[in-house]
Amino acid sequence: MRAKYQLRRDYVRLQNQLESLLEEAHIKLSSLVSDLRGASAQRMLQALADGETDPAALAALADIRLRATPAQLRDALGACSNLNPVYRRPLTMALKQLQVIDQQIGQLDQEMTGLLKQHQGAVQRLAEVPGLGPDSAQQIIAEIGVTAATFASPKNLSSWMGACPGDEESAGINKSTRCPTGNRHMRRILNQAANSAVKLKGSIFAVVYHRLVPRLGHGKAIGAITHRLCRLIWIILHQRVSYEERGPAVSHKSKRRRTSRMIRELRTLGYEVQSLGVRTENA
Repeated sequence: MRAKYQLRRDYVRLQNQLESLLEEAHIKLSSLVSDLRGASAQRMLQALADGETDPAALAALADIRLRATPAQLRDALGACSNLNPVYRRPLTMALKQLQVIDQQIGQLDQEMTGLLKQHQGAVQRLAEVPGLGPDSAQQIIAEIGVTAATFASPKNLSSWMGACPGDEESAGINKSTRCPTGNRHMRRILNQAANSAVKLKGSIFAVVYHRLVPRLGHGKAIGAITHRLCRLIWIILHQRVSYEERGPAVSHKSKRRRTSRMIRELRTLGYEVQSLGVRTENA
């Protein structure tokens, strides 16, 4: 999972380089296409790398569901008719490198799914937590184990991860409450999860965040949510229980939508998942 994270960073770096290359060549495709790795953008870029220079022919490769009109695409690709051939070589190399990284990430996904096949229940239980998903659930299990058996309590896990305030006290005076460094991989995963969880309207994490942020500010409020997530993860893994939303305004429709998305992600990773029932009662 750490190797996959590094590959994703390389992937994003190459995407940024590809976008910079297109901007340098005065090709404004990224202003109309949200993802240069989407099917439409890939067809157009591959044709451009193969030698196509007609903006109309390139625009015709776009999917009909693309929001940009053919006229807008032709305008954005207008510089292709006078494209200097020197740009085609780095464009071809970037597309091939992105394809290779895609394949490597897919292979790592298959390997991880095979290793966790017998622990699919733990992956699903973690993926149900707001802010998490199948991929982040696999990362957490890779770091702390399927049952978090190494840690005797949620407090031990929080301390190891660095999600608890420091306790540097001398003569009754607390000199620092800064969190310890802890495990940087878990901190990264849970900080991202906390920022995502507080955006789920009506969830308990959003309620707690909005209660804390006026007094603590965004950074410390996210730190508090990270601490709650860490303790919750220990309970889910150690006691083998499922997450039940306690927020006041999470609708049955939003729960069903999130469950459907999670099932799709699990199946994409290679797990065999049946339709999961959505619990509507609050804990």
